[in-house]
Amino acid sequence: MPDAQEIPYHNQLKNRFRGYFPVIIDVETAGFDAEKDALLELAAITLKMDEKGDLHPDQKCHFHIEPFEGANINPDSLKFNGIDIHNPLRGAVSELEAMSGLFQLVRRAQKEAECQRSIIVAHNAMFDQRFVMAAAERTGIKRNPFHPFGMFDTASLAGLMFGQTVLVKACQAANIPFDGKQAHSALYDTERTAELFCYMVNHLKALGGFPHMPIGVKTEEKTTAL
Repeated sequence: MPDAQEIPYHNQLKNRFRGYFPVIIDVETAGFDAEKDALLELAAITLKMDEKGDLHPDQKCHFHIEPFEGANINPDSLKFNGIDIHNPLRGAVSELEAMSGLFQLVRRAQKEAECQRSIIVAHNAMFDQRFVMAAAERTGIKRNPFHPFGMFDTASLAGLMFGQTVLVKACQAANIPFDGKQAHSALYDTERTAELFCYMVNHLKALGGFPHMPIGVKTEEKTTAL
């Protein structure tokens, strides 16, 4: 693998999104209210960039989560996502264990990529971000690696690129196989969302979008970085 100093400036992940480290997230919940409804499942996938500047899915984590004390459980939500919160085979862990595991993975990968902060990438990202932030607040974890309000929404990006905002339709437009029977599993949806995001970023590059001269970097400085 080439030394980091030999990889072109624009082919380094730390320079692709202004120092942000993208992490694909999907959650399954017992409702729509991040403050009151239970977070039941969470999956995350980090990304890596090869020497050609193409994005690829990298490390992943996945947790089934016990409802926090006093959490609302909406039966309609459980019927929709198919989660049986009383099934002992779920192997559910506490929110604290899940969020600690997520943040440890993200901080380590962010550091390896030499990025300054992580940013959530999700399909209809505001929903997932709210639940992640609410869980982090409840557990009292201080070192949250994610930007508090910035996000990349693959629903919006897919609408721009394909004219499709539903995950399965966007994946079909990108020729990414999608098994509807596995949908609404946090891990499966995260895997497909990661593939979709990587495809869109890589396809944009293939069409000539990005690189551009970063603001404040002079030509001679960029040459040195190369």
